[in-house]
Amino acid sequence: MSELRSFTPREVVSELDRYIVGQADAKRAVAIALRNRWRRQQVPDELRDEIAPKNIIMIGPTGVGKTEVARRLAKLAQAPFLKVEASKFTEVGYVGRDVESIVRDLTELGVALVVEEEKRAVHAKAEQRAEERLLDALLPPPIVAPAPGAPSASIELPAPGESAESTREKLRRMLRQGLLDTRDVEVELEDGGGPGPSISLFTPQGVEEMGVSFKDVLSGLMPNRTRRRRMSVADAREALVAEEATRLVDMDQVREKAIERVEQTGIVFIDEIDKIAAGASGKSGPDVSREGVQRDLLPIVEGSAVQTKHGTVRTDHVLFIAAGAFHVAKPSDLIPELQGRFPIRVELTPLGKDDFVRILTEPRNSLVRQYTELLRTENVELSWKDDGIATIAELAWRVNERTEDIGARRLHTVMEKLLEDVSFDAPDLGGSQQVIDEAFVRGRLESLIADEDLSRFIL
Repeated sequence: MSELRSFTPREVVSELDRYIVGQADAKRAVAIALRNRWRRQQVPDELRDEIAPKNIIMIGPTGVGKTEVARRLAKLAQAPFLKVEASKFTEVGYVGRDVESIVRDLTELGVALVVEEEKRAVHAKAEQRAEERLLDALLPPPIVAPAPGAPSASIELPAPGESAESTREKLRRMLRQGLLDTRDVEVELEDGGGPGPSISLFTPQGVEEMGVSFKDVLSGLMPNRTRRRRMSVADAREALVAEEATRLVDMDQVREKAIERVEQTGIVFIDEIDKIAAGASGKSGPDVSREGVQRDLLPIVEGSAVQTKHGTVRTDHVLFIAAGAFHVAKPSDLIPELQGRFPIRVELTPLGKDDFVRILTEPRNSLVRQYTELLRTENVELSWKDDGIATIAELAWRVNERTEDIGARRLHTVMEKLLEDVSFDAPDLGGSQQVIDEAFVRGRLESLIADEDLSRFIL
């Protein structure tokens, strides 16, 4: 059974608070959902399969943190996470992606996740094997003298008084100390092209993207092609370690682990689910791009078996988090069966001026920190004043009020425009300090924001 990291709901919310401002209800809902996955693995086996995940619908305008909440949650849980947009799917029988591709894509992510974990587990052994191959390339084994009457060959012998073994050990020490890193060496590496060309096959809808290729078919029949490459010892060591780690990973075991990881801990974030609600088109009745997609999505959310190239994946315990602005449509416009599969609904609140100030300064990846570190690379120091940050927040909020409300994404637009001249001139301003106070902000943005027509197009 896959081991889930056992964060308490309070710890999950605390971790999310480091990156996302506000939205306490949404954070609590996803924290409980994550903890319930851990709790489910602790209950008796006969009850475990009966406990279904409590899927969540997040309702709120764009730019308030819906996607970020789900993305940070998946990173925290170290779970396979896939974000899809509901509007990209069509009903089976029409041109476009079918909903089963969600599970296939999630499985590919799960395989990649497990492969990386397995490579880390065998890294030490891969380094040892790579080191031996590198020593073979640096010091080819001595050629034994030919028997009498045999064709002559060049003979490589160790230096007088020194055995081949001691020479190899001396090279090994130099290699580990990094003294040979800049020296060139010729090594034989597997050719990324594989045993044959990969050819995509057009297949009936429902089994597309299964990854059928001649490379897959022939990989077990023909050895991989190799080619000799000349590179520095440092680069060769890195390439050889990666190749040896790949060889040491048991792909059959990886597939089993990945499928289990996807089935037990996978998270799918379905964005723009309001776009497939009946009310989104302003008309009622069946619609290929709306109600048909909902009906196709229903079995996946309910729990079904989907064939992937790695094996059959069951979706009974995959956690689905849906999100939408629901400006035109309402959650009640979704078909009743789908509504029933998303029992938890949380509303994310629009962001105000105070929220913008916190977003600019509090998160670990705040915009203020990002721009400070970016310009510090040019030896330009940005000094942020409280009144300057408050003015940026106020102006961004004002533009959102007057034009389209795009939430915190407006801060990116405003900040880029504010620091445009500084970013352009930064290479010529080395060693200087730029104070970002209220006067600086208003001097660059006030006139632009005052002109409503101009701000509508630029900000």
